[in-house]
Amino acid sequence: MKLFKKIAAVFLVSIVLFLLGGYFYFQKKFTPPENYLNVSGIAENIPVKWISSDENLHSALLLPIKIKGINQVFYMQFDSGSATTVFYKKSLESIAEKFQKLPKIDTENNEISISFTMGKINISSASFEVLNYGEKISFYNPNAENIIGTIGTDLLEKRITVLDFKNSQCSFIEKIKEDDFADFEFKKRKILIPSVIENENLKLLYDSGSSGYELITTKEIWQKYKTPKSAIKTEKGNSWGNTLSVYSASAKRKIQFEKITFDLSEVTYIEGTSELQKFLMKRSGMQGMIGNKLFLNHKLILDCRNEKFKLE
Repeated sequence: MKLFKKIAAVFLVSIVLFLLGGYFYFQKKFTPPENYLNVSGIAENIPVKWISSDENLHSALLLPIKIKGINQVFYMQFDSGSATTVFYKKSLESIAEKFQKLPKIDTENNEISISFTMGKINISSASFEVLNYGEKISFYNPNAENIIGTIGTDLLEKRITVLDFKNSQCSFIEKIKEDDFADFEFKKRKILIPSVIENENLKLLYDSGSSGYELITTKEIWQKYKTPKSAIKTEKGNSWGNTLSVYSASAKRKIQFEKITFDLSEVTYIEGTSELQKFLMKRSGMQGMIGNKLFLNHKLILDCRNEKFKLE
């Protein structure tokens, strides 16, 4: 009997330790690093540039930037699904070949200390993450996009963001009169906006990195919302170099954000994401993702510090 109790106690302790270990692992995995951005000034009415593909006119949203000491315009993708601003190693190495002023990459820690501007806003950090990603810069092609990194929600934590999709411009400002603003969740630097589809309350992650899609959800909800027997459009997506299969179908639904109702004309689901990514998405409380496509004729204002938003 005593042996049985000892075995049961050891078994119970093992389970508790396993669950605690799992909890802290996923907390660390899902919690973004500290916001190390130093931000000064504001940027108003910055023109944005859209990347187009054969299937999608608004595949990604780019912002023009200049690196301190280099008189050349580069672009960074605006990705509200990324909690941090990062640079691309292959692109930076290409710039370094032409401009000796570019700071050196800390290859041991995959970091760089760099400063860049966007309009009259200055953004710097001693420890920007550098990803083994990107492409060689085309310095003499005036139509080249020359994307060197991603701007994440760490910048949105520092400034109020005005995305004027109708006029293809954006602003990062310090103050705004917040009349008729609604609440949203800024959870672990993820933007979770409340919505309603057919009397069902949903929390949707605003992920501008999924720019050209209206609503991305699970396969089960996709089957529920799509128009029966509608044609299915298949694409190949890219997530930091990983190939994803993207399936979209027409939908005739209404989606509401506070006082504004949009026509939901398309619904999408994605295959190829890891089980860990799926688990972390569920842990965040989100029930789908929205890109920029729904808001193309509107203005989206996000005050992430105070968790307030407005659609106009």
